[in-house]
Amino acid sequence: MEEKHISLLIIEDSQADFESLKRVMKSLNFSYPIYRCSNGDAALDFLFQEGDYAEPETAPRPNLILLDLNLPGTDGREVLATIKNHEELKLIPIVVFTTSFNQKDVKFCYNQGVNNYILKPMGLSNLTETINILIRYWFEFSILPD
Repeated sequence: MEEKHISLLIIEDSQADFESLKRVMKSLNFSYPIYRCSNGDAALDFLFQEGDYAEPETAPRPNLILLDLNLPGTDGREVLATIKNHEELKLIPIVVFTTSFNQKDVKFCYNQGVNNYILKPMGLSNLTETINILIRYWFEFSILPD
């Protein structure tokens, strides 16, 4: 069986939330590369391999994107719409991981083609359980596009 090059892009402006995610993923033995963009503009540069991410090695195409909606500058809704309206990028599964339980946001995201919408859980044990399910679903059970 051929070895797959799998990576995860987390688009999250909160350093504390990102550190919590990384710690939980490490505790769950998630061993694939994790990339982070802290705002929507950097995320789009990463995905289009522009600016600071012009070299493909610094910005490999991720197999899954974990996207916060409330970002400074270009927000997560705009990032989602841009990705899902781009011929090559639209195949990348996107999981919205946010504090917004506003039905307007939920409907907008699914209308744009998001693959999943998850509320950020409160507390370490809830976060660990949620991330464990997310990792197992997307990286063990699902077949992701190359």
